[in-house]
Amino acid sequence: MVLFLFLKFAPTKITHYQLLIHKEMRTKSTGKKKINIITLGCSKNVVDSEVLMGQLKASGKEVVHEKRGDIVVINTCGFIDNAKEESVNTILDAVEAKERGEIEKVFVMGCLSERYKPDLEKEIPNVDQYFGTRDLPILLKQLGADYKHELVGERLTTTPKHFAYLKISEGCDRPCSFCAIPLMRGGHVSTPIENLVMEAENLAKKGTKELILIAQDLTYYGLDIYKKRALADLLLRLVKVEGIEWIRLHYAFPSGFPEDVLDVIKNEPKVCNYIDIPLQHINSDLLKSMKRGTTHEKTDALLAKFREKVPDMAIRTTLIVGYPGETEERFNEMKEWVREQRFDRLGCFTYSHEENTGAYKLEDDVLQEVKESRVEEIMELQSQISWEKNQEKIGKTFKCIFDRKEGDYFVGRTEFDSPDVDNTVLVKADNTYLSIGQFADVKITSAEEFDLYGELI
Repeated sequence: MVLFLFLKFAPTKITHYQLLIHKEMRTKSTGKKKINIITLGCSKNVVDSEVLMGQLKASGKEVVHEKRGDIVVINTCGFIDNAKEESVNTILDAVEAKERGEIEKVFVMGCLSERYKPDLEKEIPNVDQYFGTRDLPILLKQLGADYKHELVGERLTTTPKHFAYLKISEGCDRPCSFCAIPLMRGGHVSTPIENLVMEAENLAKKGTKELILIAQDLTYYGLDIYKKRALADLLLRLVKVEGIEWIRLHYAFPSGFPEDVLDVIKNEPKVCNYIDIPLQHINSDLLKSMKRGTTHEKTDALLAKFREKVPDMAIRTTLIVGYPGETEERFNEMKEWVREQRFDRLGCFTYSHEENTGAYKLEDDVLQEVKESRVEEIMELQSQISWEKNQEKIGKTFKCIFDRKEGDYFVGRTEFDSPDVDNTVLVKADNTYLSIGQFADVKITSAEEFDLYGELI
């Protein structure tokens, strides 16, 4: 098992979270115990941590996020090798801090714990207890708190208060051969529209202006509880929430994409002209092996439909290189396709050979150095495409929201950019004042590959 390698050789490097533990741990206190939540992995994990923190606070517990604490709860990721390695290293470092008397207890939750709990209990027994992805009530009990059903839709956000993730469903029913998420998160379960609207209203009251809708698959939303794809219906309810100005869509699935969503994006000003749709590859044979339910031709037709319906929509995608059977010819097909499609935003990852997935029975036949070289090729191409697209924005004016001040610049985003993963808009702080979370019109004066520079108008 891959995990054993991590357990054998970890820690191999110091992560941000390990540094945090070393810096922030303290000796045992005699007063009220402070619970420190550490979040690893994706935005879905961020939401899970925020829900946990909201529940703890409602029970009168003192809770912090990635700061000093007497009790540490690590929300782990178990998706791919790098994520598993970071999770294992963070657990080991926390256990060492516990053995030194710097913290009192260590609890582990999330995807890695769900997937590898028996192995983790055997290999790292000094963790006080391991919990899976659906064990929130049990974890709360161990922390001396009660699960409060009346808090559904409420949480302590850890993002800047002007934007928040809204998780509209849990789990996934898709059969993608490379993906272990159903093993860790279970089948697809949609959250009712009424609950999501209530959560959005609560967030808006606290200052949230931008909602980033997330799920393993947004487009599957509603099939289980409404017997139809109901993402468009949800969006039409969310746009009515007072205080919310931007709504952004992350993680759509290409097969069976509901076209009524495109109409909502086009017609509703609050819904950003932006979509994140991980396409993974373009070679039809590999897409079949991946069980993606589509082909090269169908994917091109879908992208053409996007651009026809919403001409100025930013399309973000992610790709996998090095999947079993990815010959040089098949890789070049994808590279040429990226050149043709000129995606606004693109991420690229090396294939991770995950046990208990459909693809695990295939030979992992692309060398790691070849995978990494192919990632570099794709990202070099995308960097050039992004630079060319950004040059076209010089002289134009965009509505931007500002996330932070960094050095001499205020750092913002257009509606075509999601936080942490996409382009930024930089405005000189000299003789300029902007409140964090404020919207402002910015005229672009210059541009680089992934950054735009501008001035307020």
